[in-house]
Amino acid sequence: MLFQIKAYLNFLWHSKNQHGVHSPFVYSLVTKCFYDKKVKPEYKILREYRNALLRNKNTIEVTDFGAGSRVFKSNKRQISKIAETAGITPKRAELLCRIVNYFQPETILEIGTSLGLATSALSLGNPKAKITTLEGCPETSGVAQHQFQKFTLNNIEPVITEFKDYFSKAATGNCDWKLIYFDGNHSKQATLDYFEQLLPTITNDTVWIFDDIHWSEDMEEAWEIIKNHPKVTVTIDTFQWGLVFFRYEQEKEHFIIRI
Repeated sequence: MLFQIKAYLNFLWHSKNQHGVHSPFVYSLVTKCFYDKKVKPEYKILREYRNALLRNKNTIEVTDFGAGSRVFKSNKRQISKIAETAGITPKRAELLCRIVNYFQPETILEIGTSLGLATSALSLGNPKAKITTLEGCPETSGVAQHQFQKFTLNNIEPVITEFKDYFSKAATGNCDWKLIYFDGNHSKQATLDYFEQLLPTITNDTVWIFDDIHWSEDMEEAWEIIKNHPKVTVTIDTFQWGLVFFRYEQEKEHFIIRI
């Protein structure tokens, strides 16, 4: 917790709003998407989705995995408690929905479904997109799938798998995910492994979003390595998320933006 407080104070010291942005691409994203204060009809569905989970007092067996195949935690948890403490916040869910609506990616990959709170935002941001969402725990994935059906989110394909296994077996060079949301393993090595394994899928229009880039010193180190990768041209640090772009026409620039 102390590390995150220090990281946030450092973020505030260096961050800017739209007035400190001189890139037309990033300025448009910040002003038309990040700072869009209009109330969207999708927000009501996001709230209803979350509230349905918060009312669910059933208990499930939750299994968490390490960077490899080793199970390091398995315990019984109440669904409502998971919804309270894990997953995306309401504000961030609305922002994620706006980002997807802004870029209109036709194909989306989510690494880490959990109860599907972020998945619902991805789905509502572009109902025409084809979404693949990966989850290692069958119980939480099952709850999410029930929610998707209940709220008629029909553009989502849930996959129960270990992420490492999925990427090693999938022909990633033939995949064309236009947006990838990384929220499956908040460790440096796993994050960098996923980054390298998914690089063959990038195009000029690809958008990658990394969650919890200031979660720990290791995650900050991973974020610095990603920023400095030669194929990365533009990054945006919003403290909670790191957005990565591979636009060949842009000079390499890094932005720290308050939201």
